[in-house]
Amino acid sequence: MLDTSQGSTPAPTDKPSAPDPQARGCLFALSQPPLMIFLGVIGCLLLMAAVHDLFLL
Repeated sequence: MLDTSQGSTPAPTDKPSAPDPQARGCLFALSQPPLMIFLGVIGCLLLMAAVHDLFLL
């Protein structure tokens, strides 16, 4: 239902509200050094396994 009451509405503020610290998103998570080191190590292991399978077996 549509609210048609004539109650007072809060006045708009000049400065915008601060962003929610919980809503940062995926790009913030990927900028963390421990995560990038972990993903780099896993990527290197997968690359070494693929090179071993393709050229040495």
